[in-house]
Amino acid sequence: MKILAINPGSTSTKISIFEDTNLLFEEVLRHPAEELSKYPTLKDQYGYREDMITAFIKSKGFSVKDIDAIAARGGLIGPIEGGTYKIDEKLAERLGTNMVHASNLAGLIAYDLTKEYNIPSFITNPVTVDEMEDIAKITGIPGITRKSKFHALNQKAVAGKVADKLGKTYEECNLIVVHLGGGVSIGAHQKGKVIDVNNCIDGDGPMSPNRAGSLPVESVIELCFSGKYTEKSLKAYVSSEAGLWAYLGTSDTRDVQKMIAAGNKEAETLYKAFAYQVAKGIGAMTTVLKGKVDAIVITGGIAYSDQFVGMIKERTSFLGNIIVMPGEEEMLALAESVLHVMSGKEKVKVYKG
Repeated sequence: MKILAINPGSTSTKISIFEDTNLLFEEVLRHPAEELSKYPTLKDQYGYREDMITAFIKSKGFSVKDIDAIAARGGLIGPIEGGTYKIDEKLAERLGTNMVHASNLAGLIAYDLTKEYNIPSFITNPVTVDEMEDIAKITGIPGITRKSKFHALNQKAVAGKVADKLGKTYEECNLIVVHLGGGVSIGAHQKGKVIDVNNCIDGDGPMSPNRAGSLPVESVIELCFSGKYTEKSLKAYVSSEAGLWAYLGTSDTRDVQKMIAAGNKEAETLYKAFAYQVAKGIGAMTTVLKGKVDAIVITGGIAYSDQFVGMIKERTSFLGNIIVMPGEEEMLALAESVLHVMSGKEKVKVYKG
């Protein structure tokens, strides 16, 4: 079965073609700023990006007609249960409403191809997967609740692979999964559900290479009324211009490690603080699972760093078995999920809004 996987970013679109789970081709299609500036809204870009995708498929000697199914990256569509959803008119309409993230374009492009070529299309585990227990959402201020926004696609894909290694199903496992990337999410996976996780997009949990994480509320209030920021600029600061970047001018942890090797004490302290906060988050999620943890799983790009993972292990190894699975195979995860529903191994879900 040939599966087309689509994963748009702000200035690029990553596409892969699989034969079952075997990668045939992969390409990152770049979108120059001068091209994107021609489109008034993010939603207006989908035709332009779709044309680039179909042209790439043709350049590899394929036709869209040769594709059996399309796996699209899920976008910001509000709280939704984990799983794989068939893209229909209702889901496509939701993906195109109040679009603020490029990942929403994947489903629109996929649905356009579905209508034109009669190919089934799906999204899997978007970042707004919400399986949190009610108690986990409560805060100290009425009207403010904790939200579930995290690396759901990679977390659940990795959790499934670890369950296989343990000789169990995902639904039989209790796991703590830590995704270490530009953002950091730490999820408590209990019997197939992520019952608690930090909102790694809006400011919750550990600091990360370019995000602030949780902050002292009083200091944030002072920033809000300092006159230095607008609402838009302050949101951008905490979500993409904070963390290691704000201190050191880089969000690449490899650069940070070079600074440390060269004797930069500030870089060393900040790197340790980053690992400290991640470890503390793991400890918190252990209490969510009441200490019944089959494994702690560390994944994402920063998991390639033995130095960083080592600092986390120093503080958490007593909590249980630690399994390191570096990187993120999101394109493969998309293809595998579609293969599962097309083969009947997993039940496809319908978006109800």
